[in-house]
Amino acid sequence: MKRFLGIVIWMALVVALFCCCGKQGEEEAHRSGSGVAKPWQTVDTCMGTVVQQTIYATDQDTAIAFSEQVMELLTHLEKEEISWRLDTSQVYQANASAGSREGFVLSEDMADLLEACLELYEKSDGALDVTLGTVTGLWNMDKWAVEDGYDFSPPGKEELEKALSLCGGEKVKLELDAAGNRVLFLPQGMQLDLGAVGKGYAMEKLSILLAGEPNVTGAVISLGGSILTYGEKPDGGPWRVGIIDPFDTSDSIGILTLEGQWCISTSGDYERYVEVDGVRYHHILDPKTGAPAASQVRGVTVLLKDGLLSDGLSTACYILGPEKGMALAEEYGAETMFVMADGRIEMSDGIKKYFRERSGK
Repeated sequence: MKRFLGIVIWMALVVALFCCCGKQGEEEAHRSGSGVAKPWQTVDTCMGTVVQQTIYATDQDTAIAFSEQVMELLTHLEKEEISWRLDTSQVYQANASAGSREGFVLSEDMADLLEACLELYEKSDGALDVTLGTVTGLWNMDKWAVEDGYDFSPPGKEELEKALSLCGGEKVKLELDAAGNRVLFLPQGMQLDLGAVGKGYAMEKLSILLAGEPNVTGAVISLGGSILTYGEKPDGGPWRVGIIDPFDTSDSIGILTLEGQWCISTSGDYERYVEVDGVRYHHILDPKTGAPAASQVRGVTVLLKDGLLSDGLSTACYILGPEKGMALAEEYGAETMFVMADGRIEMSDGIKKYFRERSGK
């Protein structure tokens, strides 16, 4: 059996062209002692991906302290809220409550997150479904995407049909209890998986954290396929974010030029996949089939101020394709870009003013 394992673990978007970034910029800022904000960079891991931070601050201590706050926040979100693996998280505990009469009392933030996901499920005709946990478990993606030599084989038809029968956002119930808490009721066997929105949710929380730190004047934070830009550079120049080329993940197809706060999310069949006997099995599952989405799209980029929605929309738009995907994104005020399997780039009108394609692409 011929097989090939591939993963773009640390970014599905390339953060590019940040002026004065890197070690040299850090050393110059440290030597200068001036009150002008300088970029300070850190790289770490959390939430199953590489976290890259470029923090603009007047001194290294401020930048380091804030970077540590970022990692503490991301670790908290993973351990206490969104992980389906860790028994300390709300998602894990909600999944354990499936089928119970008592349900599971959600925090206010988690209830808001699920309500937004269920609304997107309805508007996308089920393309974004966070109840696919039983199906994603069958594909065992976390294992084959990172473990070279893992003997991958796709699940059988009967297995998928059984797992799919346990999924569907319309089966989820959120009710108010006597104390005004929102209680989640999942049917027996249903399992939540917030992988399609978790990093976007984190970007929402990071935006709030940034807004409360006056000594950080600008930042770019990358969580794999999700990027947050915030504030501004000292020289007033824009943020420039490169969009990865699905056909050559070491390169970009062009640059988004942005000012202020934006959330940029991407989904593509090149991020996590395995090839077996010439067939590519990627991580974006179609809720209607339970299998990797059969799409003429290689990659989707969504541009929006709202991180949670940008993340969820990128998955939904990949599955829906350009025509339906752009219509859905427009409902949320989002701009979209589709890189098609034949190399064409299809864009919403609004994103064209921010994007410049690389020459020769």
